[in-house]
Amino acid sequence: MLEILNYEMMHLFSAFFISFVVVFISIPSIVKVAHKKHLFDLPGHRASHTQAVPTLGGLAIFAGFIFSISVLPNVVVFPQESVLIAASVIIFFIGLKDDILVTAPLTKMSGQIVAAFILVFIGDLHITSLHGFYGITEIPYWASCSLSIFIIVVIINAFNLIDGIDGLSSGVGIVTASTFGIWFFLAQKIQWSIIAFALVGSLIAFFIYNVFGKRNKIFMGDTGSLLLGLIVSVLTIQFNEFNINAIQIYRVHAAPAVSFGILIVPLFDTLRIIFVRLVLRKSPFSPDRNHIHHRLLDYGFSHKISSFIIILVNLIYIAFVFYFSKNFEILRLMLLLLISAMVLSHFITILSFKNKKKVITKTKYLEIPLKKK
Repeated sequence: MLEILNYEMMHLFSAFFISFVVVFISIPSIVKVAHKKHLFDLPGHRASHTQAVPTLGGLAIFAGFIFSISVLPNVVVFPQESVLIAASVIIFFIGLKDDILVTAPLTKMSGQIVAAFILVFIGDLHITSLHGFYGITEIPYWASCSLSIFIIVVIINAFNLIDGIDGLSSGVGIVTASTFGIWFFLAQKIQWSIIAFALVGSLIAFFIYNVFGKRNKIFMGDTGSLLLGLIVSVLTIQFNEFNINAIQIYRVHAAPAVSFGILIVPLFDTLRIIFVRLVLRKSPFSPDRNHIHHRLLDYGFSHKISSFIIILVNLIYIAFVFYFSKNFEILRLMLLLLISAMVLSHFITILSFKNKKKVITKTKYLEIPLKKK
């Protein structure tokens, strides 16, 4: 048993290490090419950065992840790997086009739906049970497929939407993928743990350049955030599917609510931002500065501090949902998560507006003697 455990640990470490090395080595070359070809994200009225930064970090993340899961011999037969790679390639080209030329929102959405169709209908990766939510367990095939496609598209766009400041999307991705990866390992679903840690290795290498890089600073762009969302969505679906079996030692009760808690940052911020845009009679696809990370920036926190605060909150929520999942049913736990997230986001919004008002008042006060002089 100990030999098998060591063998599986070796595979997980190899998946992590290979993807990390590929990304870490390739990013300086990508940055160099981006500078020569002028492939930058320029500062603007919505941008939180003040200098031109290459947006092709997703190229490295894609290369590291795909190379790692392709060359690494899996512990067990994994027929769904090729389908995951195929869907990732579609998302990769959609994101790459948007990073270089800009793609219409509906075109991006269409590509995401195609990738989701491949995963659901060809890869047979779909939700088959609601775990007793509103008394519903097993659901019909077409309802299962429709729900799964919806979940995949929502999670893809959720990670895309939170990719607004240094380290946020990748940091949250590291936390969520690591959580799923650890659970898959404990539940002896090694092939999925390999997928999770291959993603984690790629993201950590990118995170180093994105947050701490100066000469080789880079953004993941849509290529990276869409790919991150795709892989995490698949991990989420499999997490829920594996927890249907009541015999499992590591079975998680209220798995749908626990999944929401693990992904609380991207999912709640997406729900919140869509609600705000609809209230303001704007398109859900229209960009703005109403995200939680923008509120933290308005309060005066730096990119790094804002990202670390949000990542810490995500970790607290993960510990919370795993601890209370045994004592709360799905609906009650979901409501608790939503209400607490609403209160917390409202508190942050109030603080940011108060601080912004103080800054504006102070600026006007300082300008008065300058005008007289």
